[in-house]
Amino acid sequence: MTIQQIKYFLELSSELHFWKTAEKVFISQSSLSRQIQSLENELGLKLFERDKRNVKLTDAGKFLQQHWTMTIKDLDQIQRQAKKIDEGVLGVVSISYPGSVAFNFLPNFLEIINTNLPDLKLELTEPNDDSHEKLLLDYQTDIAFSRDRIENENIDSLKLYSEPICIVVPENHWFDKASLNDLKVLQHEKFIISGLHKKTFFASLLRSLFVKYNFEPITSIESDFGGMILNLVSKGLGISILPYSFKFAKHKKVRFIELNEEIDLFISWRKNEQNKTIKKVVTFAKAIER
Repeated sequence: MTIQQIKYFLELSSELHFWKTAEKVFISQSSLSRQIQSLENELGLKLFERDKRNVKLTDAGKFLQQHWTMTIKDLDQIQRQAKKIDEGVLGVVSISYPGSVAFNFLPNFLEIINTNLPDLKLELTEPNDDSHEKLLLDYQTDIAFSRDRIENENIDSLKLYSEPICIVVPENHWFDKASLNDLKVLQHEKFIISGLHKKTFFASLLRSLFVKYNFEPITSIESDFGGMILNLVSKGLGISILPYSFKFAKHKKVRFIELNEEIDLFISWRKNEQNKTIKKVVTFAKAIER
């Protein structure tokens, strides 16, 4: 029994006319009769009552018509989905990202993906201390947006853009651009920043920044979540240092003062990736490279 035989049966059960059905499925009437006869022999039952003038379904034929109709529809849908997966327009792609890109770059990127790959399901993860490199190698993520280039022979990385790092202060704070020459004037301020003891790239960047300006910050609150940090700064609980991207959160009660320091954004994926969908997503990311 083949899928094609079942499709012939369903067409005939709808038309109840051998000649019309044969014409519709582009085979001869004798070939259609042989296919139906072969199907009946294999099943060991009659599907149609035939005489010289009429063709009608048996009770067994009616039962199979009802159930096979749904089965063939499901198979056709599965086949279409498999084809989309093979073409790289359907499936699931997991993406890890730093919280700073959630307010501008990531929504814009996802809009492009949704426009071009509307059937694709995306799984988004904002890792905390987890290594993007480890997530990729362990197949826990397919594409990683990160602030550092991943140096691994099994991973490809591409720099997308650079942006300033900013001092973030409450809107009525005394610090301004004129004070940028020496950040040491902030040594007595309370900072709300990522824990400097952590192994994340941004924590290491902060450590380097404080070494450069020769002071150890007074860290009053540790947090890795930029949205929370912005809220705390707006309450006057301290100041912070964040990538410029957080400015797109459009928090009205804080000010961003750009430093002469920059931070990069990279996209990384497994080298020699065979998944066509992942390749397409990477291609769209490259297209918005700044």
